[in-house]
Amino acid sequence: MGRPGVLLADDHTLVLEAFKRLLEPEFEIVGTVSDGLSLLSSAPGAKPDVIVLDIGMPEMNGMEAGVELKRLMPRTKLIALTMNEDPDIAREALRLWASGYLLKKSAGSELVKAIREALRGRTYVTPKVAQQLEDGFVRDPKLDRKKELTTRQREVLQLLAEGRTMRETADELHVTPRTIAFHKYRIMEDFGLKTNSDLVKFALKQRVIAPL
Repeated sequence: MGRPGVLLADDHTLVLEAFKRLLEPEFEIVGTVSDGLSLLSSAPGAKPDVIVLDIGMPEMNGMEAGVELKRLMPRTKLIALTMNEDPDIAREALRLWASGYLLKKSAGSELVKAIREALRGRTYVTPKVAQQLEDGFVRDPKLDRKKELTTRQREVLQLLAEGRTMRETADELHVTPRTIAFHKYRIMEDFGLKTNSDLVKFALKQRVIAPL
C-alpha cells in the first residue's frame, strides 16, 4: 500500500512549505491550498486520507470549510492547525468535524502524531487545549455560582449588544455565524437570559458596553 495522502491548507506560504517538508518522509502530500474555497474545490479530486487546515483562512475560514468537507468527504480525517487557543472554538471544531486540534506553536512531532492517530480512528488534541477542555468539562456549571465571561464571550457579547448581527460579529472576529450562535446561547444559558433585551441589559451590567 502507498503512503497516506495529506492535503495542506494554510494561507501562509512559508508555513505550507515547512509542513510539507516535515510530512513528506512519511506521507504523500497530494496538494496545498491557501484559502477555504480552494480547499473545497480541490479536496474531492485530490482524495486525501487526511486534510490539515488552518481555522483562519481567507475566502472561507476553516470552521466553515471543515463542516462542508465533513459532509462532502465523511471518511476523510480533518485536523485543525491554528493559532486560536480558545477552548470553545476547539470544542466546536471537534464536535462538528475535527479529528485533531493543534496549535501552530506546537512541536512539529505533534502534527505527525495527530495524523497517525487520526488514521487509526482516534482524536488528538494538543495538551494545552486538552487541559482547558478537561477543566471546562469537569467543572459543573450548576455548581459554579460565580460564573465569569471568557474573553471570547465578552467580545461576542459586546458586538451583539451594540447591535451587530451574528454575521457581522462573525466577520469581525473571523469565525463562523454558527460559532457566534454557540457563544450567544451559551451566555444566555449560563446567565439565565431569555431575550435579546436581557442580553443588552446584561452587557450593561457587565460593563461590556457603556450606557447611552
